[in-house]
Amino acid sequence: MTNDKDNTITGKITRALAERIIAGHIAPGTKLRQDYFAEEFGASHVPVREAFRRLEAQGLVVSEPRRGVRVASFDIAEVHEVAEMRASLEVLALRHAAPHLTAAILDAAEAINRTGENAADVRSWEEANRAFHRLILTPCGMPRLLTTIDDLHAASARFLFSGFRMEWEAPTDQDHRAILKALRDRQFDVAAATLARHVKWIGTKPGIKTRLKTPS
Repeated sequence: MTNDKDNTITGKITRALAERIIAGHIAPGTKLRQDYFAEEFGASHVPVREAFRRLEAQGLVVSEPRRGVRVASFDIAEVHEVAEMRASLEVLALRHAAPHLTAAILDAAEAINRTGENAADVRSWEEANRAFHRLILTPCGMPRLLTTIDDLHAASARFLFSGFRMEWEAPTDQDHRAILKALRDRQFDVAAATLARHVKWIGTKPGIKTRLKTPS
């Protein structure tokens, strides 16, 4: 998702629209009008257009010639694609980050995981989940890779919200616990394998499958 430290008007518009799309407040297929959001945010069309471009990079909207920008739809094939991409890229980031993970970082990640396990709703859980992944991957020192992973997390969050909105129950994240244990034990291959398996689970969640159409 857009960097939380981006406090430009473009960053603020991008975050606000991404949150609405992810939470389902703006339905798939909805056309997004530049003039409407320019007026809402008290901005010119320029930052709104740039926000639309960022949302398109995150896979949250699509731009079509002569038809404008609309909220993207998705299907089970896209869910699998995002999960596979996340698995590959997050493992790459973890392998570079692992040697730099201190006990303090791992302790903080463990605390974030406990917050997620006690979350009252899917939105709070997703925020904790994303924070956990960011924390253990950031020491990789590869900003472009981390930006791409953030964009994939935005897409994953949208799938999760679709699948869980009506059947939420905070999970006990055994995978996160196993990843942390492996990292503390310096078993980096085990941590990487567990992370890869963990991020692929979204494509097999029954609640998501029943809400998406498999492409014909």
